Parts: sequence; C-alpha cells; structure tokens
Amino acid sequence: MATPSSSRTFASAICHSCRQRLLPPPRRFFRISPTHRAADGTTDRTALGNLSSNIARSPSRAANSVGNYTKTSSSFLSVIDSGGEFNPDDEMTSLLTDSFGGNLNAANADKPHRLHVYATKHNTHLTLVQPSRPASQTPSSMGITGTTASASDQKKIVDVLLSLSTGHVGFRKAGRGSYDAAYQLAAFTFKQIVEKGILNEIKYMEVVFRGFGAGREAVTKVLLGTEGRRLRGKITKVGDATRLKLGGSRSKKPRRLG
Repeated sequence: MATPSSSRTFASAICHSCRQRLLPPPRRFFRISPTHRAADGTTDRTALGNLSSNIARSPSRAANSVGNYTKTSSSFLSVIDSGGEFNPDDEMTSLLTDSFGGNLNAANADKPHRLHVYATKHNTHLTLVQPSRPASQTPSSMGITGTTASASDQKKIVDVLLSLSTGHVGFRKAGRGSYDAAYQLAAFTFKQIVEKGILNEIKYMEVVFRGFGAGREAVTKVLLGTEGRRLRGKITKVGDATRLKLGGSRSKKPRRLG
C-alpha cells in the first residue's frame, strides 16, 4: 500500500506543465474509406459511375461548369461513365477539346511576323522580321538548301527576311524623305514578299510604326490599297514604338542637306 501513496505524493509534487510533458502523447487515428474493387482487382466501374452521378447532381455544380469550361460529351465525367475497354486513342484524345487543346498548345502556337516601319524626316526604312528559326527551315533563304549548304549554314538563325529603304528604289539625297519615295518603297517591298515566296510563310503579321515621317502615312495607304490586299488579311496587330524624349541628354544637331 506504500507504493500508491508514494506515487500520489510524487504526482502532487509535480506542477501541471511538467506533468503534461511526462504524459505519453495522445494517439491519433485516421480513418480511411474502403476502396471498392471488383473480383479481378480492377476499379469498380459501378462505384465510379455512382460518384460521377453524385457530382453531376450536386446543387453547387448544377450548371456543371468550372470557369469557362462546360461539360460536353467529351468531358472527363463522360469518359468515366462510358463502358467498355479503355481506348487511349479515343478517350484520351477526346479530352483535348478546344477548351483544353488551346491551353496545352499555347506555347507551340505560330508566332507572328513583324513589319517594322521606321519613318524619319529624311528616309523610310522597312524591315520584315520572322520568328527566330534555322535557315534550313526558312524557304525564302537564298542558296541554303539541304544539298548545297554546309551544316553550319543550315543551323544559322535567320531573323530578318527583308530590309529596304528608299535608296533601293532609286531615290537619292533629299528625295529619299518624300511621300512618293516611301509609297514606292512600300509597294516594292510587298512585291518582293510575294515574289520570294515569303507570303506563304506568313500566317499572322504585326505592323510596328516608329517615327512621324512621311513614310508613316505612305505605308498605311499602300496597306489599305491594291498593293497590300494580300497582306491586309494577315495583320493581327498594329503598334507604335516611337520614342518620345522627355528631358535627357542634349540631342544631335539638326541634319542639313546641301
């Protein structure tokens, strides 16, 4: 009988915080719902069908839509409900609908070509740029083919397809900054795009203007006219990259043409 009294005396001599430390930690129990399996070890299709039916009848999902996605015949629930053997060529490819396929292939989407229009007071420059790709994948690259060019030439990255100014169409000195020079340059550039086979490579094109020279309006007129009818439908964006100076260092002295 001395042992219980001594243990109670020892327990009463310990403070509450120390007693909690000496006590064994409480045991935690986790309950796992049983898994429904058929006799052959595969997942019970009936249980999955009931689960999908309960989800479809849920009040919070009455519209059965999440974000911009609405359940269709090719949704995930319909794949679960469907009977028969699983065919990856049918069920898995049906998941790649327009809603999902566009997101998965966004990184591999075709990047647009860009037409840079640099219009200054004294000249107009037009530069057609494509997404960076090897020269072997650029049909418009002159003389670079799989049989005549070396391996280094075929791996060369090509960005610029055309780079022309009003001097390429015969204008000199002060005539290079005129409206007529820019108009003829734009018409000549679009003709070169068609003749060199670049038009077939262009799926989307962006036009980027820079500067306030006469060539800005001239290129716009050509794009809206007969010369630009084949490129006009491929333009998806028109931007302005003109640099506006606010303070900063002293500008270059005005250029004087003699």
